[in-house]
This record gives sequence, structure tokens and C-alpha cells, in this order.
Amino acid sequence: MTDLADTTTLLGLLADATRMRLLVLLGAQELSVAELTRITAVPQSRVSTHLGKLKDAGFLRDRKVGTSTFYRVDEARMPAAARIAWQAVVQELDDAVLADDAERCDEVLQARISASHWPDAVAGQMEHHYSPGRTWEATARAFVGLIDLGDVLDVGSGDGVIAQLLAPRANRYVCLDRSAKVIDAARARLDHLANVEFLCGDMHEVALPERSVDHVLSFSVLTYADDPARCVAEWFRLLRPGGRLVLVTLDEHHHHEIADAYEHLHRGFAPARLQALLEDAGFTVDRCEVAARERKKPYFDVVCAFASRPAGPRTQPSPPTRRQGATGRSQDEVLCAPRRASRPRAPEPT
Repeated sequence: MTDLADTTTLLGLLADATRMRLLVLLGAQELSVAELTRITAVPQSRVSTHLGKLKDAGFLRDRKVGTSTFYRVDEARMPAAARIAWQAVVQELDDAVLADDAERCDEVLQARISASHWPDAVAGQMEHHYSPGRTWEATARAFVGLIDLGDVLDVGSGDGVIAQLLAPRANRYVCLDRSAKVIDAARARLDHLANVEFLCGDMHEVALPERSVDHVLSFSVLTYADDPARCVAEWFRLLRPGGRLVLVTLDEHHHHEIADAYEHLHRGFAPARLQALLEDAGFTVDRCEVAARERKKPYFDVVCAFASRPAGPRTQPSPPTRRQGATGRSQDEVLCAPRRASRPRAPEPT
């Protein structure tokens, strides 16, 4: 909690149009005072004054490179009150002046790269700049080659995009989705992989034996659960001792209209709430935290959780009783006959 004087000072900082322009620019890129002056056409002395105030309040961090000082918004190190105020304001900003600033920023960055050796120009900020062949997809495909997943259950597998990437690294890969149409699409996509099975059914009650998989994957699924606690308990049941759950979901948010549009039953899960769900089910939680923030409005935070079923003997907690009216397992839930269990070779990336 902050007192009245600190709150008034904080809001006063954000009540200046020039400071807001600087914050928006520095929220996207690390820039020097000279570059900010060229972008905004604000005199350098005023830019420096504004930057000093914002840095003192905890909005910015700086980095010395030779004779230049580069600034950047640093949400991770912001005081809590400053971070909350900044996130609340930036989500609603949509202005022609800011759009013009962004265009001039691109020009300034191109000039920076042209004026020096490319790696030197983007040192410390490489992840924010395009380089031929350096993409997140290429990096992910390379790292996938290092893993051996054993037997996998992919909860809410959709049409098989993730399975196409991971199934070649598994002995057995079960795609679970409640939509028969989506399962058919996954089957068409993954038909060349002999170790993939398809299960049309309910994630609250999966037609697989207890302790039958080494990994459970739950990517952007928990917001659709009638009963999240029951789902988590079911996934615990399916894992072998030492097996791992990888869970990705939205952080708690207030965007009712988006949740309704995508038929989400829950507006995300705060890390503390999600960790409690996992621990109540018997999991040992290795990590549960906000791991990413989307770059498009409304800038959803994404939570990643990594948990495991203890390797030692443990009595599984009784799953919570299903609420009246919750969806049960469909009558036509069918596990397709498994094909060869040998792991195929991974296809060459295209």
C-alpha cells in the first residue's frame, strides 16, 4: 500500500504527455537520450529531465554504453504501485502521436544498425530485433531434439499443432479433445506419426488407466474447465510417480468480453491460486509464475506451471465431487486403437 502523497506523486508523473510518450517508446525498445530526442523532437535537456524523474520513481533502468546512456522500462523491478499504474494506463493507450513515434523509432533503429556492426548495434537487445533464421520457432524446434518425453497425454490437443512438434520425441502420444471435429482434423494432420492415439472425451474424467503417462500437457485449456480442481486431480491420477505436468494458462484478468467471446469459463488463474490447486491435488510444484506477456492488446500475462507427482509412495487425494450440472464424459468417448508404439524419426523442419 502507498500513502496519499506517494500516490499523488506517482499519478502526477503519468499525467504528463511527454513522459507518457517516453514511457511507451521505452516499453518497446531500449533507446538513448539522443535517439529519444530525434524521435520526439523534444529538446534533449527536457528529455533528460523527464528520464531522470521516471528513473527515480522506478519506471526505468539505464545502461551505459561508452559515452551513451540507454534507458528501458523495467516492469520486473518497478515498485508495485508504479507497475500497477503503468499497466493500467498503457493497456488503454491508442493515439496517433504514439503511432507516429513508433514509426520514427523504427527509422532511428534502422539508422543505428546501418551505422555500426549489427551485433554491436543490438547488443543486450537482440531478442527484440529480427535476424534471418533467428526465430522462436527455429529455436523451439532445435531444443525439442534434446528431450525424450516417454508416454504423453496432451489435454485439449486441438488440431494437433503441438503434437506435430512433440510426438516424434515420445514413445506414445495421446491427443485428448472434447470436439470430434477437432480430433478428425488432428488425425489428418498427424496420420504419418505411428505413435499418436486420439481420444475424444472430457478432461475431467479421462479414459486412461491410473499411472499410465509420464507427462501431461495442458496448454491454454484450464480456462474451459467446469471444475479446475477436478481436472488437476485427474491429471495427477494419470501420471506415474515422478511424472510431470506442464500447464500454461492466462493470468487472472478483467476482460469479460474476451472471455465470453472465446467461451472461457474462467478469467484466468493467478499464480498463487494455480499453485494452490496443484498442491491440493498432491503435486510438487517446481515453478508457477507469469512467464510471458503478450505484445498485442489487451497484453495478457501468461502463467506457466511445472509440477510433478512425487516419486515416493503417496496416497492420492480424493478428487472433489463433481458439481451438479458439470459435463460428464461423453457417451461416445472412444480411444482409437493404438498403432505401433515405436518412436518415428522426427521430420526435417521445412
